[in-house]
Amino acid sequence: FSFRIRKERACSKSEQNIESLFQQHATGVGSAAYPQGRDEVARQLQLIAMEPQAVQNRDDLFVWPWMGVLVNVPTEWKNGRHVGESGNRLKEKLSCFCPQKVIPLWNYRGHTGNAIVEFGKDWTAFNNALAFENHFESEGYGKLDWKAYKHRRPGMFGWVARSDDQKYPGPIGDYLHKNGDLKTIADVENEEARKTNKLVANLASQIEVKRRHVEELECKYNETTTSLDMIMEQKDQLLRAYNEEIHKMQQLARRHSQRIIDENQKLRSELESKMQNLDLRSKQLDELVARSESDRRNLEHEKEKNGVKTKHLKMATLVQQRADENVLKLVEKHKLEKQVALDKIIKLEQQLDAKQKLELEIKQLQGKLEVMKHMPGEEDSESKKRIDELSEELQDKYDEMDAMESLYHTLLIKERKSNDELQDARKKLIDGLQTITTGRANIGIKRMGELDLKSLAIACGRKLSKEDAEVTAAILCSKWEADIKKPEWHPFRVVMVNGKKRELISEDDAKLQTLREEYGEEVYSLVTKALLEVNEYNPHGRYAVPELWNYKEGRKATLKEALQHVLKQWRTHKRKR
Repeated sequence: FSFRIRKERACSKSEQNIESLFQQHATGVGSAAYPQGRDEVARQLQLIAMEPQAVQNRDDLFVWPWMGVLVNVPTEWKNGRHVGESGNRLKEKLSCFCPQKVIPLWNYRGHTGNAIVEFGKDWTAFNNALAFENHFESEGYGKLDWKAYKHRRPGMFGWVARSDDQKYPGPIGDYLHKNGDLKTIADVENEEARKTNKLVANLASQIEVKRRHVEELECKYNETTTSLDMIMEQKDQLLRAYNEEIHKMQQLARRHSQRIIDENQKLRSELESKMQNLDLRSKQLDELVARSESDRRNLEHEKEKNGVKTKHLKMATLVQQRADENVLKLVEKHKLEKQVALDKIIKLEQQLDAKQKLELEIKQLQGKLEVMKHMPGEEDSESKKRIDELSEELQDKYDEMDAMESLYHTLLIKERKSNDELQDARKKLIDGLQTITTGRANIGIKRMGELDLKSLAIACGRKLSKEDAEVTAAILCSKWEADIKKPEWHPFRVVMVNGKKRELISEDDAKLQTLREEYGEEVYSLVTKALLEVNEYNPHGRYAVPELWNYKEGRKATLKEALQHVLKQWRTHKRKR
């Protein structure tokens, strides 16, 4: 009760001091600042001067910040050490006392079964700590109960930490000594009183600073008001002088405007006359510009076309030059390869004749030997010798025959290889002529099995106009090229010619009959010709393939003819350069 009386007097005295400061300052600052400052001070005093619950002995030394001690916390032996509930779990159990946190105490063996409950530093925290202690005492689990029962009673014991707990050896005393100080209730009250006095002094100092600032603002306001009055007076004088000057300027402007209007009227008539002349001249200039612009565009277009042509000609010249060089090398190479192949063929024919002659000699020797073996009479030494000579000669012929067979097979392999090389040369020559051949020459490349769009257009043009013929030819070319490529369509019949099977066009095919009836014999011939070509050159793939062609005689060109044509073209181009 005496603690409450002193607390009320201290708070009352502090409030009176602050109240007097606010009343002294209210006349200078104004009534609006007074309630606001007063509310702030009241809030600060409320935070500092909250009354704690009564305790039995005010001189007890408590651990501050306020802490509680929990002992006999349940633990169990697990994996070689003691384990118990976590701090958060214990905090949930003690949530009715509003602890800030609960710290379990551990040592090398694990959980010690002890914990520290931290409540805080203010009086609310102290009240919560006392409620925590009273709860455990009322349940028979207070500090005195723990000393009486020790470990002979299950359940947690709890109390507020004091000086004896801090001095007690062990993890509890170590933690309290490290994290708290010993203070009495009076120590805490005195410290709060010092904080209150310091707060009051700080507030008084702030109020004095604000009062001086308000006085400075009032002086500035008075000076500004006087200055504004003088400025307004000067403004009125300037406004009157300005209005008089404006009136004079308006009169001068009206006279000047009338004179300008008269002059403008005169100038307008002169301007209209000149505008008519300018319009006429402008039309003439526009016509000249249009003609010049058209000429300029035509000239630029012609220059662009010439530039493109020049560029293409240069590129074509370079390509032609490279192609000429490659073709010349190819021609020389194939000429040499062809000569080697011919020599091999001649040698092969000679070897074949020699082989046939040797076979005949062997058969003659065999016959003689058989005759001598079956001759009647006794065999004399001369006959036996002759038989041995014939046998030896026959064995030599057999050996020579084997060597010739081996040589024949070797030459045959080389001949096949030469033939493959000639076919490869023919293919390369086809590829080269496809890139450099221009215009229609006697020797060139023909795509066997491909419809000739130009010939189709000429054939259709015999019955249709030029425009309709071109369109119809394009449609027919697209349709029949697609049909020719279909492997399921095979409009052929097999006949025997000179003892060999040969495939000819079947005249009973419905598609071809319809084509002949609708477009005539010439279109029919072009389509059937393409069918025969693709059936001869690519019956399985059914697509057009390139081939060296003698256009003059209408047949497949030989490799010699193609090479002679390329050499002729190369020499002609070389002389032109």
